[in-house]
Amino acid sequence: MQTGQALLRDIETSHVPPGHCALWWLGQHGFIIKLGRTVAYLDVFLSPRNGRQVEAPLAAAEARHADLILGTHDHIDHIDRPSWPAMAQASPTALFIVPELLRARLIAELNLPDQRVAGLDFGFTRQVGEITVTAIPAAHEFLQRDIATGLHPCLGYMLEGNGFRLYHAGDCCLYEGLHTLLRSQSCDLFLLPINGRDARRFAAGCMGNMTFQEAADLAGELHPGSVIPTHYDMFARNAARVEDFTDYLHSKYPQQTCHIPVHGERMMLGHAEG
Repeated sequence: MQTGQALLRDIETSHVPPGHCALWWLGQHGFIIKLGRTVAYLDVFLSPRNGRQVEAPLAAAEARHADLILGTHDHIDHIDRPSWPAMAQASPTALFIVPELLRARLIAELNLPDQRVAGLDFGFTRQVGEITVTAIPAAHEFLQRDIATGLHPCLGYMLEGNGFRLYHAGDCCLYEGLHTLLRSQSCDLFLLPINGRDARRFAAGCMGNMTFQEAADLAGELHPGSVIPTHYDMFARNAARVEDFTDYLHSKYPQQTCHIPVHGERMMLGHAEG
């Protein structure tokens, strides 16, 4: 696993040809994504925490080259509150993108400048550099909306740039309408959680995600260029066997391309995949 300065140099010096995406998995649902010359940190979890099974390959203060820092919902392994102020200082021009419902609270509680935090909700987009971000609702156990505003507390994001389009589901279960939303735009890559859900975790306040079968079926039915399973490695009490996902996918959808990333190592994907 690349860490520290070696990882930073790899991100900064990697050339991403048109129609391609470079990405580095940091564990859980966190990725660094480079489209063209624009770098996005998405759901990265860098803070020390008891029970971590994957150490952060970077310190928050080392995140010096981010153009975008995105969080899908307000859990520490997605919006890493202890790390975001240091990331904001390390990348002083980076724009933070969060669900609109959370925007004002995060600005106040993390002491972030108002102009550096953008809120999105379903149907809205924001462009930074070569990346356009579109918000898609996510059902983290439930498809919720705030009663007063109608805004969603949990999102997925579609990132498009450099001739490449990817969907990061955030923490999400399947819900009515998701297939229709994703069919409307063909994707080169799906990043899908596979850790599932059960009564024991729900009773303990651990909200659930797609099972490995549901994630595989979503990819198999919609056939993105490639699919990467995520969110199965960080905590023992909320883990899954990635082999269960790959075995099911390859058995049921043998034409669907799948990649299993290595923590901190660069992966380059393009239209030729899948």
